[in-house]
Formats: sequence, structure tokens, C-alpha cells
Amino acid sequence: MLDFLDYDFMQRALIAGLLIGAVAPLLGMFLTVRRQALIADTLAHASLAGVALGLLLGIDPLLAAGATSIIAALFIERLRTLGWFTSDSLLALILSGSLAFAVVGMSAANRFNAGILQYLFGGITTVSTQDLWLIGGVSAAVLILCILLFKEFFLLSFDEDIAKAQGVRTVMLNTLMALMTAVTVAVGMRVVGVLLMGALMVIPVLAAMRLGLSFRATSVIAVAISLLSVLLGLLLSYYHDLAAGGAIVLVAISIFGVTSLSSLRRS
Repeated sequence: MLDFLDYDFMQRALIAGLLIGAVAPLLGMFLTVRRQALIADTLAHASLAGVALGLLLGIDPLLAAGATSIIAALFIERLRTLGWFTSDSLLALILSGSLAFAVVGMSAANRFNAGILQYLFGGITTVSTQDLWLIGGVSAAVLILCILLFKEFFLLSFDEDIAKAQGVRTVMLNTLMALMTAVTVAVGMRVVGVLLMGALMVIPVLAAMRLGLSFRATSVIAVAISLLSVLLGLLLSYYHDLAAGGAIVLVAISIFGVTSLSSLRRS
């Protein structure tokens, strides 16, 4: 069953998937509690606009995607702080604008081809050693920060005013959370793609929440569900010739269905 690991590209795919699968739901846990689950999708579309910009300017699309995602995250956080828009309308504005720019940019660069599908739906089996180092570095940094600042992020997610009253530097941590989400989304494109990255951040969290456990336990289970989804999704992709990113997300949705049915039976 594990003969797919005989191939170097599948080894890299598995490592990359597990790395993103570990950090995405951790960030998604905080974002979901803050009712900002759609920010992952918004930043993913901002990353796609960065890909289009990279193609137009002749620079590395992945680096351009990362830079654009970071700029969008900081912009969103700044406007959220100013209170000019509600969160959902602000995210809808950035998402729609980014998608429009991506479509126009790619058409101007005459780059609507099969290669674009890797950015839209992921190209996990094409992850290079260089990509793996980048994904590993980002994942390690995000994981360490989430562990070290878990209490602060927890307070910030549930009630920003209480967090501020307890001495938490809310502005700095909000900015840091936005940056962590931006870079994770940008590198995660190589695993599940722009259109599915938000799903990997949110669906394992929703599945874990159905079990009705503590915040910390839910976070751990969300990561476990995400890792299981990556492993089973890759196996399905390899043995049945399916799109890896879509298979991973469908497995996560299936687990969400199981946990939802389990919670209904208990109630």
C-alpha cells in the first residue's frame, strides 16, 4: 500500500502535504473562532493575483504570490482596525478585486494554460526540493509561533477587549496573525491550490468542533484530521489517478460528515 513512497516526487508530496496540513488548521482554528474563516479564501485569491503579476513582470510567480498575499493581509487588517467596513464586506471586496485582476493579468500575459491549473487546484506531485525547503521553513515558523503564543491568540480570538485588558499587545498580534495566514496560504498553493486552500484551513476545524471538546483539544484533533485527510487524499490520488488537492479536501469533508453524524447521535 505504501509503494507510492518508492518515488521521490511522492515523498516530497507527502512531506509538503503533511507540513501544510499541520499548520493550516491551527491558523484556521483562530480564524474560525474570530468569524474570519473567509480570510483564507480572500488571501488565496490575492495570491492568485500575485501569480498573474509575476507572469506579467517575468518574476517567480510563487514569490509574487507571497508578496501580494502579505500586502493584502496588512491592508485587510488596517481597514478592519479603522472600522470602515464590516468584515464580510471587506473580504468580499478584496476577494472580488483580486480575482478580477488575476483574470485580466493572466489574459494579458496569454498564460491561460494547463500550468495555471496547478495554482488553481494545486500541483502537490510537482513540488520540488526547493519548494519543500520553503514550505518547511514557513510551516516551522508558523507552528513555533502558534505554540509560543497560543494563550495570547486564544484570548484575542474570543474577546479582543479582554485580551487588551490583560496586557496582550492586540495590534501586534493581529498583524502577526494576518502575516502568518498570508504566507501559509501562499506556500499552500503548491499543495491544494488557490481554490481549495481555504477549505484545508477551515473544514478540519469544523469537523473537530462537532466533537464539543475544549479549544486546545479541538485544535489538536483538527490537526490530526487535516493530516489524515492529506494522507488518505494522496493515496486516493495515486491509486485512482485523481486530482490530489481535491481528493484531500473531499476526505476532510467526509470526516466532517462523520463527526457531524456522531454529534447528532449524542444529542
